[in-house]
Amino acid sequence: MGNVVIRDFERGDLDGYIEMSESFFSSCAVLHPVPHEHITRTFEECLRKNPLLRGLILEIEKVVAGYALLSFTWSNEAGGPCVLIEEVYVIPGFRGEGAGSALLRFVEGEYGDKASRFRLEVTRTNDSAIRLYERRGYERLDYLQMVKDCNTNSRSTGCF
Repeated sequence: MGNVVIRDFERGDLDGYIEMSESFFSSCAVLHPVPHEHITRTFEECLRKNPLLRGLILEIEKVVAGYALLSFTWSNEAGGPCVLIEEVYVIPGFRGEGAGSALLRFVEGEYGDKASRFRLEVTRTNDSAIRLYERRGYERLDYLQMVKDCNTNSRSTGCF
């Protein structure tokens, strides 16, 4: 793989991020699409340096090759901070060349001395991602995940 740069989102990344995120949310990597407003709001929160969120762009030879979204929480089970790797997306032409591994190495290097746990989700049918994560040392959990979405139509009536 050529020269790899991983950096925080910048204002000029908006259109590329939207395109990659919409591709991600229409793939087998997820269970359902998300509204466009969620994608743009996430981008804006990354630019505002929301302490619960970080957006990363992966560039190879100065060409955008993918992105990652991280969120941060505390895990009593792990005994400390937890980095949730919310999304990892690599543009198809860059897959299988080590780009996903480069993103994970970067995240683990940035937070390895601060985090007690790295955690991510993967759909059962996303075999290539599962193989990548297992090669990087991630283990399967036997938890059933459950969610309760808050009213996301209005910022003022959500969970916070």
